[in-house]
Amino acid sequence: MGIFEGIVVFVCSWWLIFLPMLSAGTRSQHESGTVIPGTERAAPEKISWRWKFIVPTAGAVAVTFLIWLTLHMHWLDFMIPRL
Repeated sequence: MGIFEGIVVFVCSWWLIFLPMLSAGTRSQHESGTVIPGTERAAPEKISWRWKFIVPTAGAVAVTFLIWLTLHMHWLDFMIPRL
């Protein structure tokens, strides 16, 4: 796997982990009991952006490394038909 392929794998896996993380761990204003006048009751109270970026980055690094390791160690060569 070259540099370009590694970047593509990293970016795709980062987004696939980041998008579900957006809703993880957020509480609405209605759930916390402190609704600010003029806002929607379902609006998030506080979003921890730090963890929303750290977890997908660590996960994308792990996924990219595992895919690189799989290709580098030729673990999928049994799937290629030999002529």
